[in-house]
Amino acid sequence: MQKLTERQRAVLSFISASIDERGYPPTLREIGNHLGIKSTNGVNDHLRALERKGYLTREDMKSRTLRLVRSADGSSSAPPPPEPDNDVADMIEIPILGRVAAGLLQEAIQHPEDTVRIDRMLVGRGGDVFGLRIVGESMIDAGIHDGDYVFVRKQLTAGRGDIVIALVGDEATCKYFFSERDHIRLQPANETMAPILIPKTDWRGTQILGVVVGVYRRLH
Repeated sequence: MQKLTERQRAVLSFISASIDERGYPPTLREIGNHLGIKSTNGVNDHLRALERKGYLTREDMKSRTLRLVRSADGSSSAPPPPEPDNDVADMIEIPILGRVAAGLLQEAIQHPEDTVRIDRMLVGRGGDVFGLRIVGESMIDAGIHDGDYVFVRKQLTAGRGDIVIALVGDEATCKYFFSERDHIRLQPANETMAPILIPKTDWRGTQILGVVVGVYRRLH
């Protein structure tokens, strides 16, 4: 068994303590706050190292699926944590992404800027969900304002009138989606702004990143 660095040992001890005290592992943010690690990427680096060294496992890069394999001293296997209660089981951890460039959605999901935990019923139970911060006022008449966070179900298709996150050039934009006879219309919900029209000959199947299923706004 490979030796741990002091920081890796501290991360593992905090995860173990959380499981002992609460019955489930901490979030990436909780680990970072406890140990003074500023970014979730930094936390992920330590978790990946602990996985490589055989001290824990997790599924799909999600912190709530962390399972200890060995204790920090490496001498014995740690028992699996007890099942979370119903309130915890009904929560979902959603990655909050920064800028999403063409072809880099999956990488952005694996290395989020932050995460947020919400009740699963708020976004439905199907598919992967990620979050994006809205910049601008193109969707204000749909109740989506500058600085809001939208929750997006990852998918490559959308129905007429769905609010989608789509790639236009190298930038992700939030708009209503309409498939017209010879073009795709990305319609803002702001009467002062014109729609984006993309000829179907130029439209790629990978340009839809997902459909918006929820909105979160901080109240100041």
